[in-house]
Amino acid sequence: MSDENKPQAPGIAAAWAQAEESEGGPPQRRGRGVGPDPMEMLRNWTPKTRLGHMVQTGQIVSIDEALASGFPIREVEIVDALLPGLEDDIINVNMIQRMTDSGRRVRFNVMACVGNRDGYVGLAIVKGKEVASTIRKAIHTAKLNIIQVQRGNGSWESGQGAGTSVPFKVTGRAGSTRITLLPAPTGKGLVIGDTGRQVLTLAGVTDVWSRSKGQTRTTINFAKATFNALQQLNAHRVSSDQAGRLNIVKGRVPE
Repeated sequence: MSDENKPQAPGIAAAWAQAEESEGGPPQRRGRGVGPDPMEMLRNWTPKTRLGHMVQTGQIVSIDEALASGFPIREVEIVDALLPGLEDDIINVNMIQRMTDSGRRVRFNVMACVGNRDGYVGLAIVKGKEVASTIRKAIHTAKLNIIQVQRGNGSWESGQGAGTSVPFKVTGRAGSTRITLLPAPTGKGLVIGDTGRQVLTLAGVTDVWSRSKGQTRTTINFAKATFNALQQLNAHRVSSDQAGRLNIVKGRVPE
């Protein structure tokens, strides 16, 4: 098979297409504090893991294949190659001060969430000395924690078509916080707190009922409990008959 007909990850193909379009033109300037360009990182990428080599050589061209391979995702370029254009949202930035013998020590605690609004979401919390670098590190770590989101029409009021809610009741936990997600009909919206709404929006869930227990004012635990509930959806075994009846879709909704 020639190199032109060889399958390629969508992000890698877009990176080289962008390089060809920019040849001969003025260099594109990026804003301050944005960090390295993901497309440039893909063009200069030298994989260090087996999964990275498989993605770069075209053996794996989708995030579903990467997650099903069983290999851990340890390079952020893998996610950028398989899921280009991920959106990110900073959920919480907390400054931590500590007095030491040498003076006041300041560190930052950042929680970030990434997703494509269509069945994939990742969450991470990172600590660091500077805000900008810690935010970039949190976004990269969230990409490494990307998961598939199982969506469906579990409400008796829902009709046919692609699932926009959760297929069944599920509970997520983090600390003392308990978040229970329940199926809602299409058009109901996200009946949940602002923090949970941020996570569900990036995951592609547009309709849900919810119940909460514990210390729900804790932003970090609320987000982690919501993310844990989405993880629990994948832990349930569903028969093909149930999947068809509830319109269950894992990951991206097929066009």
